[in-house]
Amino acid sequence: MKKNYLTKAQRLQFVIPENLKSILIGLLLGDLFIEKQERRANVRLRFEQSTVHEDYLFHLYDLFQSFCTQAPKMYTRLPDKRTGNIYSRILFYTYSLPCFNELHELFYQGKKKVVPSNIADLLTPLSLAYFICDDGCFCKTNRVIYISTNSFSLEEVNRLIDVLKTKYNLECSINKQGLAFRIRISSKSIPVLQSLLKDIMPPMMLHKIGL
Repeated sequence: MKKNYLTKAQRLQFVIPENLKSILIGLLLGDLFIEKQERRANVRLRFEQSTVHEDYLFHLYDLFQSFCTQAPKMYTRLPDKRTGNIYSRILFYTYSLPCFNELHELFYQGKKKVVPSNIADLLTPLSLAYFICDDGCFCKTNRVIYISTNSFSLEEVNRLIDVLKTKYNLECSINKQGLAFRIRISSKSIPVLQSLLKDIMPPMMLHKIGL
């Protein structure tokens, strides 16, 4: 059974391996949240998905379980005000650890998540794979990929597009959704993206790049 409390010395022993750091970069562009609790010097990570993606959530837990307090738990939200539907979610938390503080400084301004100014240096193929796992969607009709970046500003979305174009030679454009923006990866670039990611993307998410 894992301990819920760690000493300061024990917390300092945690180090994020480079492969997991790359994954976290992608997840932080997606659905992953960093929480800073009151009167705590360190931050923790909150991984959460719909139960539809339970297998993906457990895949993430397998990767990060050494940083975690407990196994994933399921909970049910109150009925949606618009539809009346009840939705179930599954989530897990990490310990609050010093090794996560740098990521919090990079990706947050106050409580708002942002795209780091040095994202070009941070976004590896593994990062891109998990960014698409979280927020990507393959459209079968016209064989394009949309990446939901709705919470980011137009400037931030353009920053991401510049990285995808220059670093990975992907043909991308902005797709406007109301007042928000998402990234559209052209059908011409799908073979390039598939070749780049097919061996490093979790199998249950390969459909998000059309495989």
